Amino acid sequence: MAAAGAGVVGATTLATDQLGLGALLATTAVTLAALATRPSPPKPRQLLFAALTVALAGVAAVRAADWLVGLCLLAALGTGILAVTAGRTWTGLLLGLLSPLTAPIRTATWTARGSARFKRHGFGRALAIGAISAALLVVFGALFAGADPVFAGLVGDLLPRPEPGPGVGRVILFTLVTGVTLVAATLAHQAPDFDALAPAKRRTRPRLEWAVPLTALNLLFACFVGVQLVVLADGDRYVRRTAGLTYADYARQGFWQLLAVTVLTLLVVAVVIRVAARETGGDRTALRALLGLLCLLAVLVVASALRRMWLYEDAYGFTRLRVLVQAVELWLGVVFALIAAAGVRIEAPWLPRAVLATGALTLLALAAINPDGFIADRNIARYQDSGRIDVEYLSGLSADAVPALERLPEPLRACALDPVLYRLPPEEAWYSANLARSRAREATIGTCD
Repeated sequence: MAAAGAGVVGATTLATDQLGLGALLATTAVTLAALATRPSPPKPRQLLFAALTVALAGVAAVRAADWLVGLCLLAALGTGILAVTAGRTWTGLLLGLLSPLTAPIRTATWTARGSARFKRHGFGRALAIGAISAALLVVFGALFAGADPVFAGLVGDLLPRPEPGPGVGRVILFTLVTGVTLVAATLAHQAPDFDALAPAKRRTRPRLEWAVPLTALNLLFACFVGVQLVVLADGDRYVRRTAGLTYADYARQGFWQLLAVTVLTLLVVAVVIRVAARETGGDRTALRALLGLLCLLAVLVVASALRRMWLYEDAYGFTRLRVLVQAVELWLGVVFALIAAAGVRIEAPWLPRAVLATGALTLLALAAINPDGFIADRNIARYQDSGRIDVEYLSGLSADAVPALERLPEPLRACALDPVLYRLPPEEAWYSANLARSRAREATIGTCD
């Protein structure tokens, strides 16, 4: 019954052409139907991921950038799965994300058992009688209407004539949302215990085997960070004298390598945590010291990468990809901080959930700063300082950028703003309402020379 109710909400509020308020309402309905019908109350970690799911879906009602809304809805799908599967370990969380792939068969069996019990109650009989009656009326009414045009006209006057296209679309939406809700409810009621598959025993290595490589890596990181401090202190003169590059070229050249260093460092930390011996106090102290130093140096490398990208953007302009990569780099810095905090007690069962939750929070923070508006604002500020601007790129931004684009002088304003306004639908239903698109419609169209 709850799944059918969520299906009705989805069929009523979702629009296939423009996402808006309906995405929030449908996601909330599915999440409530899956968790509120559990025999036992949801666990705190389930409520956390459920709240993240609803918040991520709510971005569709506030922001208009398709790329941002798409990322948030994809992340909402992941956090929604984690909310119903309730994993704790890395094994449980990662396998839980794949559980919907095998859930339809279990869902069909579980739903059939529930339907059999439901039919024994009065509500089930009433629904069955109503469905049979409606089917008989539709079949025989259609035959009579085809046999007599007068009767067909009478029926046509009494019954509304919905357009076939939208009606079929609503039926498909109802079926999809109901099916998704039943899968989510099945996982919430009978979540597979993937945590039991996590390796119970670790094959540890003696201190010398992991401490020496980790010390060497720390020394290399320290040398690199020292060079970065010199570069930051002397700036453009040092780069020109040493590498023969401009500061912006220097920033662009090294960012992607530093991003790769950050990701590989996470892999190194994961391996060391897995294989390092912890039997003695000396082992635990060495592990805390070496991993803590590596995490600190990795955060400084993240800061260097962010500094490089900021200088590059300041010289060549801001784009969606550059802003998104910066957000990912910031999240990786947060992950290193979490690992350092977990190293205080060595054991940290909360770390896997914290890493994934901070990833979702980073995406929400990105949506909060309005990336398309931020990109437009920074490029306009760059234009005011240098006189250089890429109007063609700005005209491809979403309605989120309209308030910033209105600050441009004519005819640049019209050249950048008019394509954005022309792409807006003239009006929207209440279920596809979007704050950014609503505000953008208040802007006036100019003339681009």
